[in-house]
This record gives sequence, C-alpha cells and structure tokens, in this order.
Amino acid sequence: MSLSRRDFVKTPLVVAGASAIGVGTVATARAGTGSREAAETIELWPRPPAGALNPGMAELVEQSSSNPDYSSRRMKGISRPRMTVFPAAQPNGSAMLLIPGGGFAWNYFEHEGHYIADILNRAGITCFVLFYRLAQDGWRDPASVGPADAQRAMRVIRANAGRFHLDPARLGVLGFSAGGFLTSTLATRHSAPLYAPVDATDQLSARPLLAAPIYPVQSVDPAYAYGGVAPSLFGGPPTPAQIREWSPDLNVTPAAVPTFLVHAEDDGTVPVANTARLRDAMVAGGITVETHLFAHGGHGFSVGARPGSPDGLWLPLFLNFAREQKLF
Repeated sequence: MSLSRRDFVKTPLVVAGASAIGVGTVATARAGTGSREAAETIELWPRPPAGALNPGMAELVEQSSSNPDYSSRRMKGISRPRMTVFPAAQPNGSAMLLIPGGGFAWNYFEHEGHYIADILNRAGITCFVLFYRLAQDGWRDPASVGPADAQRAMRVIRANAGRFHLDPARLGVLGFSAGGFLTSTLATRHSAPLYAPVDATDQLSARPLLAAPIYPVQSVDPAYAYGGVAPSLFGGPPTPAQIREWSPDLNVTPAAVPTFLVHAEDDGTVPVANTARLRDAMVAGGITVETHLFAHGGHGFSVGARPGSPDGLWLPLFLNFAREQKLF
C-alpha cells in the first residue's frame, strides 16, 4: 500500500470540504478559549452501568496541551457514559458518532471530538461525541465496556433521529486510536450481544452506514498490537480466544460496513500494521475499503495538533468517501 493523497482540488469537495469547512484553520481558532460547547448532553443508559470496581470514581478533566494556542482537554473517571451533541447549522439529515482516543485511560474529547464535530458540522453533518467507559478506570469486563457503550450510542442516536431531524439510515462512526478500536468493533461486530438489553432502544440496529477508524488500535494480537492494549483490556497477555474475539480484522463478515482508514507510517505508538491488517481483511471479505497511509504524522495528529501532520488532508478525503457512500 502506498501513500494516497487524492487530487481533490478540482472536485466539488473543495467547496463542501477543504475550503468551506476550513480544515487548516482549526488550530489557530482555539487560542485561549478551546472548543465550542455542545448544545446538549444525552445519557446513554437509563441508570448508571454496573460493574465499576471503583464505584466512587470521580471525573477528572485536564489540559494535555503545552501549546497556549492549542487546547486539548481530556477526561477520565467516566462512570456515566454519554454523548454531547453538536447539531449542524444547516443539517442534511446525516450524523456521525465521534469516538475520541486516549489509550483506554483518557478520553481526548477536544482535539479528537469537538474539533472534528466543528468541521463536519460545516458539511451539514450533525455530530455526537462519545464519552465512554474507559478500561483502565476499572470495570469487571474491561474489554467490553467501551464497545458496549458504542453500540448503545448508535441505538440511542437512532432512537432520537426524529428529534434531531436525522435519517436513521445515514449514521456513521469515526474514531481515533483506542476510539478506533470501538469504531472497528462496530464496523465488524455491530450485531454481537455485547450487553444485555435494557429497554426498547436496544431493539434498534447498531449498524453504522460506514466506519472510519483513524490510526486505530485494532488487533489485540501481540505480534501487531499497540503495547498497552492487552494490559488495558485483559490485565495481561491475551489468550488465543481473546485474540480471536477482540481483533476486528479477525471478525470481518459480509455484514461488515464500508470502512475508511488513515494511519501514518511513522506512528511510534500504534503500529501501522493495525490498519494494514484490517484493510487486508476487508478486501478479502469483499467489503468496500479506502486506505490512506501518510509517510509522516506520528500518532494522534487528528486536526491541527502539530505542523506538518496530514491533518489538512485526511478529513476532505473522508468527506469524499462519505459522500460516495451516500452519507450525505
């Protein structure tokens, strides 16, 4: 697989994507104030989920950026999984569930959540940023809590589609790093029984129209995996059964959804093999997949994180893919 930087300058995407949504201006617009706040918050579950090993955990929000011109807040201690809603000013009926990363220890909700929502809103896409349970916060079944929250989030968005003027068939998911694990799990195991149904909402489908794992933690096989995935999800080395169950590339079936992948070759945190293996599995399974590998970018580039990263390129490419898949 070679670096893919599609020539989108002459396509309509330059209006609907790169120029109109202002990808390159995100970082400079954040000085001193951080991202805009959400319109509302939606709780995922009718009551707080059971299984916390530390029932008294408190949420902690801190600033992770040392650049005064770039805010990147993160959160941990999440016992009330929820979504923050960013409605598009001119909605086109589509929506995206955004799942920030953070190594299963944090939720980087600003640069991998709010900033992405701000850009996608300008393309008419309503966004929901997920605050999911983090495996490292301590849960009885740490591998399943995040994917269960992601499944439930898809169903809750569908249950609220009328209220937000959405077409429930045009709902995608985009996630980063550890959030990419939840995203790729939704892409491949959206119908798996990851939790016991709690109400009528759980009768709805959790299948996204498309998925976009960005520099994702994907395989839990130690031969390819991010080093922190097994300790976070399993408390130690994974068993063969855990590798088989929790590696999305080993769970690609005809029910898997069209997938858009982005990674940097020089990612020193999550090996690019995670993306390569998922791409190969999607191709072998006959699933539509588009892959962009950048020579440079490291890990966690998202948008505006550092000069020289591919942040100004991948989002317009994603919007083009989403349009091809009839998201909008």
